[in-house]
Amino acid sequence: MHQRETEGPLEISLVGDLTDNETELTDKLLGIEPGGECTLYIDSPGGSPYCAVSLMTLILLRGLRVTGIVTGECSSAALWPYAACTRRMVTPYSVLLFHPMKWQSEEHVGLAEAAEWARHFGHLEKEMDCLLAELFGLSSSEMDKWITPGRYVLGRELADAGLAELIDLRKLKLFESNGAPRRRKQVAQ
Repeated sequence: MHQRETEGPLEISLVGDLTDNETELTDKLLGIEPGGECTLYIDSPGGSPYCAVSLMTLILLRGLRVTGIVTGECSSAALWPYAACTRRMVTPYSVLLFHPMKWQSEEHVGLAEAAEWARHFGHLEKEMDCLLAELFGLSSSEMDKWITPGRYVLGRELADAGLAELIDLRKLKLFESNGAPRRRKQVAQ
């Protein structure tokens, strides 16, 4: 493995379906020393709840100091790794979808296995909703208002609830003092 040439925390992108990126994300988190820090940029519609639980568990078990920044969407299963971050940031345009867990099996199962799956799912759903509320620092009843029946929460609302810091994009030197976008200078060739 090569040494990083840049200073500062490792930057990791969590983009797209968690399930499609699980191996890469796990490897990157395991590459950070226990207690170390990283920045996690998130634009994900979610994915496998088991993958989300695994990523969240790695962050918590290893005591990683993760700054999570929602650059676009952080929905469904992607909420768990985000909730595990020690510092959470959003823009006014960030979108987070809270909803009841959706579990599926694409395998053909018998009635007994399906009944066991339903029992397991009901228990896990209740436990995970409570854990998500705890990680965000909310009561279960407050979290339930977003989860049931399923609600899109904008970045500003999450920040107003005290669950994340709001990034004011206009203060990032991207805009002129009159509010117009700053134009990049053309480089002569």
